[in-house]
Parts: sequence; C-alpha cells; structure tokens
Amino acid sequence: MIDAHQHFWQVGRFDYPWMTSDNEVLYRDYLPAQLEPVSRRNGVDQTVLVQASNSVAESRWLLQLADENSFIAAVVGWVDLASLETSSHLEELTAHPKFKGVRHLVESEPHDDWIVHNEVLNGLKILPAFDLSFDLLVHTRHLKYARRVAEELPELSLVIDHLAKPSIERGEFDEWACELRPLAALANVYCKLSGLVTQANWTTWTTEDLRPYVDYALELFGVERMMFGSDHPVCLLAATYDRVLDSFQELLKGLSATDRDQIFAGNAARFYRLN
Repeated sequence: MIDAHQHFWQVGRFDYPWMTSDNEVLYRDYLPAQLEPVSRRNGVDQTVLVQASNSVAESRWLLQLADENSFIAAVVGWVDLASLETSSHLEELTAHPKFKGVRHLVESEPHDDWIVHNEVLNGLKILPAFDLSFDLLVHTRHLKYARRVAEELPELSLVIDHLAKPSIERGEFDEWACELRPLAALANVYCKLSGLVTQANWTTWTTEDLRPYVDYALELFGVERMMFGSDHPVCLLAATYDRVLDSFQELLKGLSATDRDQIFAGNAARFYRLN
C-alpha cells in the first residue's frame, strides 16, 4: 500500500502561510518518527511526501528526510516556476532519485488565474524534460485554469490534490462537478482521494458524507487515474489516520481487488515513477 499524500514540518523552520498558532492540532512538529509506526500498523509500505512551504530550502530538507527514512518513496517539492532559475533548481533537486514532482500553494495566490500566467506556464513547460509531474493544490474556482494547463501541456502529468477541495460540509457539489468534468476528460490528469475529511464537518462527518464525491470521481477518472492519500497530519483536524484509511476502504469495497490495488498502490507507483 502507498500513501500518495502526506506531509512533515517543523514549526518555525520554514514559512507555512496557512499555519497559525491558534490551531493546536497543526501548530506542532510532525516528523517521520511519528508517522512510521502509524503507517506500519495500517499496512502502508511507502509514502509520497508533499511540500507544505513554497521554499526550495524545504525541498532540500524533505529530500534529506527521504534519505533517512526508506518508507518515503518520493518527494513532491517546490521550485519557483516563474523564476529564471527554475531549470537550475530542478537540475539540483532531480539529482536526487526520490524527487518526483513539483507543487505550489496555488490556493494561497491572490489571483485565481496565477497558474496560467505566462511566466508560470513557461516554468510548467520545463517539468516534463525533467520527468516530473505537477500536483494541483486548487479549489473549484481554479479548475478552469487547471484545464487550460492540461490542454496546453499534454505531455505534463497532473494530479488534483484533495479532489479540488469541494466544501462537503456546505454541500457544494453541482458547480464543483461541472468544473471538474472537462478537466477529468483529459488523459494527463489524475486525482487524489485525499483531504476530504477536512472538507466535511470536522466533528460530525460520516463516511457516507464522502460517498457522492468519491463516486463522482470514480465516474470521471475511473480506477486507473485515482490514488489514495491520507493528507496526514492535516487530516487530524477531523480524523485519525486509521479512520481516514478505513473510510476510503469502505467506500471502495465494491470494487474488485485488482481495482482497489490500483487506487491504493499501483496508480501512485506509476504516476510518481516509484522503484
């Protein structure tokens, strides 16, 4: 089993613009020694470690953690896509065999169309030459711009983190579904079954609250372009690692064993080119 989306951080080590000191769950250090026994207990063999700060220095630190912890199979880090130094930073980072992808905190950008600014598109165009994918941290309002990226760069593999964060608590569905469909129709776009529990009501959510979103994603992407991710430790706002995994296993239990294996392991291994 592969967890295709988890994080590590140390408070104060890098700039985490989304983290505030009043959030007692997240405003603390999360490091491999805390996650490894939880992963092992749940039968998770490998993880994909994803950036949490727009920082090349953080990318270097994540790769150091990957060197020290064999269960980290891949790192999705950060480079400044709009910089003239993009290529040189990618040359440095891809010298490490576990550097497999890039992500940017698009949701934090003041302009919803940031990802299609010319200088950003020029940076995204470089990624396939380094055999790198791009993780889309977006919301419904960004999906039309993500579609343009996927259409203009068919050679770039993209994955939508957290199903683009529909507000399950508020029952957001129709607009999200409408915007997601044309993007999902593009063969170079995958999605992660991750981050949904924190879009639901943190204290009262049930597995059934997630079902319409997971079922719709299955309809659009099929079992070949979906992968499980815990989003640990962010998931702890609403659920334990165990409960997150149990919920997705329950939601997908109607699939064949082969199809479940794709979502819980095979697709992540293929998308991130894991050894």
